[in-house]
Amino acid sequence: MSRSPLAERLRPKKLDDYIGQEHLVGEGGVLRKMIESGNISSIILWGPPGVGKTTLAKIIANTLDRPFYTLSAINSGVKDVREVIEKARKQQFFNHPNPILFIDEIHRFSKSQQDSLLGAVEQGTVTLIGATTENPSFEVISPLLSRCQVYVLKHLDKTNLQRILELAITKDTDLKQKEIVIKEYESLLRFSGGDARKLLNILELVILAEENEKVVVTNDKVTERLQSNPAIYDKNGEMHYDIISAFIKSIRGSDPDAAVYWLARMIEGGEDVKFIARRLIISAAEDIGLANPNALLLAQSAFDAVHKIGHPESRIILSECTIYLATSPKSNSAYEAINSAQALVKRTGNLPVPLQIRNAPTKLMKELGYGKDYKYSHAYKGNFAEQDFLPEMVKNERLYKPQSNASELKILERLKAWWGKRFDK
Repeated sequence: MSRSPLAERLRPKKLDDYIGQEHLVGEGGVLRKMIESGNISSIILWGPPGVGKTTLAKIIANTLDRPFYTLSAINSGVKDVREVIEKARKQQFFNHPNPILFIDEIHRFSKSQQDSLLGAVEQGTVTLIGATTENPSFEVISPLLSRCQVYVLKHLDKTNLQRILELAITKDTDLKQKEIVIKEYESLLRFSGGDARKLLNILELVILAEENEKVVVTNDKVTERLQSNPAIYDKNGEMHYDIISAFIKSIRGSDPDAAVYWLARMIEGGEDVKFIARRLIISAAEDIGLANPNALLLAQSAFDAVHKIGHPESRIILSECTIYLATSPKSNSAYEAINSAQALVKRTGNLPVPLQIRNAPTKLMKELGYGKDYKYSHAYKGNFAEQDFLPEMVKNERLYKPQSNASELKILERLKAWWGKRFDK
């Protein structure tokens, strides 16, 4: 049996063997066109673990016959970056395409590490391909981001994952030595969480545990093997997403003990504290909202403080913010309001702005009635004058609906005083 993992043995070498991401590499896909043209610009591949970011980078290098250097943001420093760039510079020849530098988990690179890449990318010494599971807008410095195209990779769907499993049991030299029947797929797919690498690790774990030549894969067998081999999980895969989900749901459910527990699980697992702080900002806006507007301010302050303080003291800041959010009153009215508003816009299209609230910077616009009959709120008692601000077709729509918490009940009382029956329903 081979010592290399199944996922590595099955890694495709050609674009036609690549499974998933049809929107990028399928017929007419933007990346496929770029690869087929022979000209690849610096890019960042953003997507969840195990969807083929590293594989795609290697396929690009193989297809274009480019030297391929790889660095991991976890293990590499500025010195490593400069050494690779120097090697790439020495390989440059007249009319010879520049090497590809692949950086895995580029979101973990510090500002100084990213700065050290700028010159080489700008001058074309290397073509950068970065892989990240985090939104590059937050983690990649603007000068570097502006020199790269960002492509979003999606979770692999059920069809993709089943194709990968079928490929494994029919094409892999080691697995073909056994008669393998996948009777049930549910547990394989559920535990993999859309991560192809994890899916193949689980399959290999189940098969290697069987001594018989015939192996029948069932849901119970997969669950049993995983329970006895917890190391199959890691913070970058399913557990990463499961635990952050448990963390947010515990805050939403107002359980400070559970929220701090899941926070501790993430910290002990080596989770990026900035990732946690960002999720706290989202939770403050989505789940606490107008029931306690100070929650968003505190979450933003926590995010800023974590950037300045770093590990391990940042855990105290995160703990304070987590407990504050978990014990705050809850409202998702702002979240629901913007969802309803976007749905209304999609349903009704580009409705005209009412004439009285249009801007009128020119004489012609004034003659056409722009701004006519507009009531300047501050000129009226209580700084309020009733008038139509929504387009005529949707002027009776209610999008913001205050919820039953002390803060929003006061808001509702104020709205009723202004708008009367409009806010009775």
